[in-house]
Amino acid sequence: MPQLNPNPWFFIMIISWLTYSMIIQPKILSFTSTNPPARKEPTTNTTTPWNWPWT
Repeated sequence: MPQLNPNPWFFIMIISWLTYSMIIQPKILSFTSTNPPARKEPTTNTTTPWNWPWT
């Protein structure tokens, strides 16, 4: 059974990571976001206290 032979595991793992690093990762990183984050100043919400007429 080939899965019990550990000789090609390291080679297959290295080839897989090289494929991911050299081909797939640059393609994913080249996408530009359609809505880039903008710097917004934090706003403080001013709330008015509730009117409790029964107390």
